[in-house]
Amino acid sequence: MEKTPKIPLWVFLAFNAIESRKGALILITCCALFAVLCIPLVNVPLSQAVGIPADYQLQDDWSWFLMMLPMTAWYVAALWWSDKNDAWSVDDQSEAVAAES
Repeated sequence: MEKTPKIPLWVFLAFNAIESRKGALILITCCALFAVLCIPLVNVPLSQAVGIPADYQLQDDWSWFLMMLPMTAWYVAALWWSDKNDAWSVDDQSEAVAAES
């Protein structure tokens, strides 16, 4: 995403390395999946299935899950703002021009 005067800093910081809406959706999907996998109640059976010893399992650690919730919400809010204000159209136009030449 290219920085233009109409894009707020919080949106630019969320997607400064993402060049398309599809990339932003992949980022949000990965964050949501990672958040679910960080829930200790889900993590313990998966860890046991893979063969991770009980000593290494973080059964009571909710910190990663609690950190991923606001981060995923931030990405979703930034995507919502970008869609509402046509922030992706600048990148799409530059890609179309590059493809023609």
